[in-house]
Amino acid sequence: MSIAFISDLHLTPDQSALGDRFNDYLNDIALLGIQKLFILGDLFEYWLGDDASEHLGQSDYERILKDTSNTGMAISVLHGNRDFLLGSEFSRRTGCTLIKEPFLLETQACKALLLHGDSLCTDDVEHQAFRKVVRTQDWQLNFLRKPIKERDKVAQTVRYRSEYGKSIKPLEIMDVNQSAVVDEFNQTSARVMIHGHTHRPGIHRIELNGRDTAYRVVLGDWANAPSAALLNNNLITLFYGEQREELDLTQ
Repeated sequence: MSIAFISDLHLTPDQSALGDRFNDYLNDIALLGIQKLFILGDLFEYWLGDDASEHLGQSDYERILKDTSNTGMAISVLHGNRDFLLGSEFSRRTGCTLIKEPFLLETQACKALLLHGDSLCTDDVEHQAFRKVVRTQDWQLNFLRKPIKERDKVAQTVRYRSEYGKSIKPLEIMDVNQSAVVDEFNQTSARVMIHGHTHRPGIHRIELNGRDTAYRVVLGDWANAPSAALLNNNLITLFYGEQREELDLTQ
């Protein structure tokens, strides 16, 4: 069975070329007979709640997902830092299954930990504090009680602050912390991790304790071209732009 992984599309109706890339990709992997697709967060630029899809102009993308799931492809979606409010109505409308991180994917070839990736960026103290608050049930229930237009104003303010923060923070702060990666591996028997968020695609070898070797597969964003990973038998292939990297799980 072949399994595909993508993340960080940041879909928004004002970027039609991005939407076309997404639609073409889903059609292509359906033709290839891919049976499972994991979307590892930040599918959308931002999400105000399942009742605000029309307001954000995201309904067309929901229909694309529904059409794809109707072909028999199983689509699983992790929450990202932009779309952590995806809920049961989104799942019903699209046929996608929402999963929680860290999600342990077990195949004949490997056990793989699936995450969005922002939880690993522990050096970004400001983001971790924000993440801790907005992932609580109380905060989300209170936010979703607000009128959609009010939610949108709050989200726009947060997005502005986030983009400004990125422009002044050192790049290393916004990348994963290696100790956090090792800690995540040590909690399971998985030796492969797949995530997005950092927009720094690549395959990284990690020595856990001097004896065990693990691998971290980082998906890229879709700003200029699709980025995806494909698990086929014992081989993971990472695509980003015109480049590709391979990880042979038998070695």
